[in-house]
Amino acid sequence: MKTFLNIALGVLIGLLAAGLIWLAAGPPRGEAVTLLPSPTARSVTVYVSGAVATPGVYTLPEGSRVDDVILLAGGFLPNAEQEGINLAATLQDGQQLDIPVRSAESHVSGGRININTATVEELDTLPGIGPTTAQNIFNYRLEHGPFQFIQDIQNVPGIGPVTYDAIKDLIMVGP
Repeated sequence: MKTFLNIALGVLIGLLAAGLIWLAAGPPRGEAVTLLPSPTARSVTVYVSGAVATPGVYTLPEGSRVDDVILLAGGFLPNAEQEGINLAATLQDGQQLDIPVRSAESHVSGGRININTATVEELDTLPGIGPTTAQNIFNYRLEHGPFQFIQDIQNVPGIGPVTYDAIKDLIMVGP
């Protein structure tokens, strides 16, 4: 009888093993699972120009406001016309934000240019001052604050005694 039980148990185990192999080797059932990429944060790229400390191209998260990009650009310059700027407006990708300069403000008084408030374009009109040196004056003023005396302009790279002598009667630092 043991032999019969051993044979029956062997056949039963064989049938179970054959059934498992048949199930495992059969075609898959149901639909395949498709994995989607994880969501990525979107961004907007904006060009800021005009009366800001550091004009340029800035990339911010989608939903950012005009105020956010103005802060990234170093803030408004003292001569910026802020009245018409909606700081709460949402930025759009590819947008250009041009911050205007107050038109009523003059940087020329009595034929002299105020080197503490003049634009790069106004500084460029001085004899011996080209676009690069005018930008150097502007950048120096942003980094070091206003000039105390007109002679201080000689601290700007590109302005030596010869250039200073050519412009000293055309510039001022006062109001």
